[in-house]
Amino acid sequence: MNYDVFNGDADGLCALHQLRLANPVKAELITGVKRDIKLLDRVQAVAGDQVTVLDISLDSNRARLMQLLEAAVHVEYFDHHYAGEIPRHINLVSHIDVSADVCTSILVDRSLEGRYRLWAVVAAFGDNLRQSALVLARSAGLAESQIEQLARLGKYLNYNGYGDSLDDLHFHPVKLYEEMKPYPDPFDFIDGSAAFNLLAAGFRNDMGMIGTLLPLSEGARYAAYLLPDAPWARRVAGVFANRLANDDPSRAHAVITPTRCGDYSVSVRAPIAKPEGADTLCMKFETGGGRKAAAGINRLPTDALDRFLVIFAEQFKGSSPA
Repeated sequence: MNYDVFNGDADGLCALHQLRLANPVKAELITGVKRDIKLLDRVQAVAGDQVTVLDISLDSNRARLMQLLEAAVHVEYFDHHYAGEIPRHINLVSHIDVSADVCTSILVDRSLEGRYRLWAVVAAFGDNLRQSALVLARSAGLAESQIEQLARLGKYLNYNGYGDSLDDLHFHPVKLYEEMKPYPDPFDFIDGSAAFNLLAAGFRNDMGMIGTLLPLSEGARYAAYLLPDAPWARRVAGVFANRLANDDPSRAHAVITPTRCGDYSVSVRAPIAKPEGADTLCMKFETGGGRKAAAGINRLPTDALDRFLVIFAEQFKGSSPA
């Protein structure tokens, strides 16, 4: 039996889509909202089964991964988040690169030697890796208008992954993958899928709610924003953080959103001009993790908010381009 385990954001979706366009298999799909990363705990594989993992931290799933490997389950792992020590095991094939300029779909693109590259472009834009996306797009000979179309698609797919629960999303990630599945070419998806138009409309409506939100805390090299307790705010947290980062690339940004459980989730973006330190900051908190340029904290207790703001300021107050 095959299991495909993937993050529910643009990168996880596009990575899986590329891989299964090139190598179609019948598989059980396991995913969730973007912050739902301990997905291997849901895999009930047995000896001889194949598990493909896309865009979730190996370090966060280490215990279950080792159980699966020792049970003679074959695992292929594609990821760009902090991994810690990568196990050496006969049943593991890993494609892990934590460089700040790659995403999981780029690693799949490398593995497939550029087949279905346009979907890797979509994913890179969704992960706010604009320069990496532009390099891939230009290698494919795309016009500027086409590049901007794929950038919007990446943004919308990523936007759909954010939420406190699946109820906050416009599409369950499995449903969105099924919408993408018939389209080897993302331009055909844009033209032919009603899902694209629904996501575009939802994105416009939700981003329009932000208005003139002022920082909760700021300095010359950083700014933190607190969003209201509302489903639209949980949906836009990631894309709002990306927009802030793009609008002011010399600053680090944090977007803090109340959750349904009464605590906060946090999205952190390191300065684009110096894309490092986001993972280091977030891993100082129990449910934190991510990558150098972009990371998050899944559950920040309300009484830890002030501590987070202090550590965030300390981490980035001296950050400036090298």
